[in-house]
Amino acid sequence: MFSLLPLSHFLFLLSAVLAKRCDQHRTIPNHEIDWKSCSPDFNETGVSCGNLVVPLDYSDPCSIETLELKLLKVDAVRSPSKGSILLNFGGPGARGKPPLAKERELILNLTGGHHDLVTFDPRGTGDTIPFSCYGSDEERASALNASPRLSSNASDVALGRIWADGQLFAETCREAQNETGTFVGTAFVVRDMMRMVDTLDEDGMLRFWGLSYGTILGATAAAMFPKKMDKVILDAVANPLDWYANRDSDLYSDVDKAFSGFCAGCIARPKDCVLAKDNITASELEAKIYALFDDLKRNPIAVPSPSGGIILDYSMARRWMHAVLYFPLLWTNTARILHSLLTRDIQSLDGFQDILSSIFPTNNEAKFGIACSDAFGQTSNISDILPTVYARHNSSRLSGDTGEYMLMTCAQWKLPAKERFNGDFRVKTKNPMLVISTLYDPITPLTSARNVSETFDGSVLLQQDSYGHGAISQASLCTAKAVRAYFVDGKLPSPNTVCGTDAVLFSGSSGWDKVFEKLDADKE
Repeated sequence: MFSLLPLSHFLFLLSAVLAKRCDQHRTIPNHEIDWKSCSPDFNETGVSCGNLVVPLDYSDPCSIETLELKLLKVDAVRSPSKGSILLNFGGPGARGKPPLAKERELILNLTGGHHDLVTFDPRGTGDTIPFSCYGSDEERASALNASPRLSSNASDVALGRIWADGQLFAETCREAQNETGTFVGTAFVVRDMMRMVDTLDEDGMLRFWGLSYGTILGATAAAMFPKKMDKVILDAVANPLDWYANRDSDLYSDVDKAFSGFCAGCIARPKDCVLAKDNITASELEAKIYALFDDLKRNPIAVPSPSGGIILDYSMARRWMHAVLYFPLLWTNTARILHSLLTRDIQSLDGFQDILSSIFPTNNEAKFGIACSDAFGQTSNISDILPTVYARHNSSRLSGDTGEYMLMTCAQWKLPAKERFNGDFRVKTKNPMLVISTLYDPITPLTSARNVSETFDGSVLLQQDSYGHGAISQASLCTAKAVRAYFVDGKLPSPNTVCGTDAVLFSGSSGWDKVFEKLDADKE
């Protein structure tokens, strides 16, 4: 006797049949990339550009809409190439085309020049369905003037204002991006990357170096396609569990250590740091700068410029100080700016507005579009977010109150990605990953790298005792040898390896030139 299937089972089987049928008729992307010279304004030897057509919506097997990704390839300097390494420099929202020239050259040298490097503009960035919440720069500037990026300790009413500003921004983005805003999430970018791997027609395996948000991409790729992982480096590691939950309480846990290192490094090189004078100690300098920032609550500084000038207040000063801790090469100039602020020498701050604009670009909605589309746990009640807010406050005196705008915007986001990864990161990849973290990273703390390394079975953590956001910020011969051994020979360093740094703070050099000279000399 036959029995009727439950309706839910019938619908599931029907959808599976339809999905298979639709997949057979889906427009098939081109299966090779036609690499050509790039545009005349970016025409370097050994660099070529290409396009790859991918599905716009991986979640709909019947959709025939496609998306064209812009790719850039840097040829290996040693022949034959051992395959391509995909790069992502973070953000989220950092463009891949053209990649940052110095970082590109650095990674090419670190990997021994045996691999091609491939970068691309991820969804939401560059020309790849760019995520923009405003119709013009004027509209964007008006909105930013109406809703400045406050730190939550700027006043006793700042926290509530940030929540309300985040609600307005989330709604503005929903209205502007309702057609394509749900296609920019990390899971779809991972699927784009795997299409690239297949289209490159090498060995079908992903080789990848992800920095910062790039580690979210790499971790998600490893969790979704563990059998497709070859050599993968996660550098400056964000915690993927906290990323998707929008509840990262540890984000700023190493900032104050980095700031203390800035002050100690300054005092150690008085000829190169204008703040090191009058026999001041590192702890006294630290206290002096903290007092300056606190005073800006009541006495902000007007910095005029031909473009209109800025008001440097408590919120902006702390965000700026936090941002420059990413890049030790900026610290000598940072000290000059702090000296001008401490002495109220406004004339010496000429050009400071341009510096702020380069650190905080106004057209950075892609950062919100990608991160907030990934996030779960949306709420209409600010109380649900406050435990994370207060945990951040307690984790850092310098920066613990600087990140609420993004946290609260994502909590009220209206454009969830078509696919948000909600799986298990406790997987064993076909080849183990190399996880790298500096000791004093101001935004991706060492504890996150430890957590990720412990999560992925077989991965190894390399700790580099240096400053800055990512291992490439300061040179390390030890790290360089480990990276080359990994990518060239497939050899991982010993678990819990600790590498020193060959860079000197306030020296004006990252130290990489000398490191590569030593590497080349060792080979000879």
